[in-house]
Amino acid sequence: MTADANKATRALALRTAFRVGSSLAFGLCVAAASACHDSNATSASASASTSPGASTEGTAAVADVVLPGVDISPMTPRERHEWSALATELSSPCPNVPVSVAQCVLEKRPCGMCLQSAKWLAQVVRDGVSQDQVERAYKARFDPSAVKVIPIDGSPTKGPDNAPVTVFEFADFECPHCRDAVPKIDAVLAAHPKQVRLIYKTYTLPFHVHGEPAAKAAFAAGNQGKFWEMEHLLFERQQNLEMSDLEHYAQMLKLDLPKWKSDMDSPEVAARIAHDHELGESLKLQGTPTIYINGREFESESDETLDARVAGELGLLGEGAGETKATDAGAGPAVGAVGTARADAGARGH
Repeated sequence: MTADANKATRALALRTAFRVGSSLAFGLCVAAASACHDSNATSASASASTSPGASTEGTAAVADVVLPGVDISPMTPRERHEWSALATELSSPCPNVPVSVAQCVLEKRPCGMCLQSAKWLAQVVRDGVSQDQVERAYKARFDPSAVKVIPIDGSPTKGPDNAPVTVFEFADFECPHCRDAVPKIDAVLAAHPKQVRLIYKTYTLPFHVHGEPAAKAAFAAGNQGKFWEMEHLLFERQQNLEMSDLEHYAQMLKLDLPKWKSDMDSPEVAARIAHDHELGESLKLQGTPTIYINGREFESESDETLDARVAGELGLLGEGAGETKATDAGAGPAVGAVGTARADAGARGH
């Protein structure tokens, strides 16, 4: 594929994302055609507002800028000017640094996200995305007001409590795309064992009749310290989720079977599942998996991988990031989450 074709493809993907909303979803590896969405879910509306300080007027008056760490050599003169205007007009991603992105980078202000945002702006300008779309996407990607505070509320976790990157996954045990996401999330956790924390939330789609019993099986196993082992078994053997299969998996994990069965049917496990689903509804989830990284949802059409985004998060947070602790009040420091194919929570029953 030619460079122009690649450029056009990336631009089309980003434009498509804007049409379905400016939320960010899971970017592990994009497979745009395979997704399961809820036909009853309300599509996220693209925000028409722009980041503070952004303006579409007076672009011609902005002089081109050169920022250390941002390669603009491949740009055409027009692209260079558009990028300069955006970098000069858009506000820094850090609320305590009330200057433009360009000024933040040039003056080495204490905001690691400034350089990241400047590089991101350069990429989308080269992809041919319009200024209005760029400004809306910038708000979703970098504006602190776009960060969701997601409660942990006793959900299963993996990784240190004080990890600088907190990943929330909303998943459905019968969703094939959630299954495909498991090894990719595992790879990130293995690559950053002391820096990434995973928090699991269940969100069963209405047409997946085995999803809720499987979730009960996993949470009941969690009462015996085997949630993650059961979670992996359920995804690995997703085609076999009848009650007899679930009992077999409990036996494989050497669980106390009477206790496991009792916990499966307990009000506490039912309440956990209902609570997670209500949380997903309040976040207006459009399907599974939906992943938030440090409070930001990723657009499933994104070209960025989970590993790349996590690496970026770790670079942005800088020294002393490990001192930040995610608590039951919410989700750690601010910024993003990833994209693989997403199972639509509606008509397409995979």
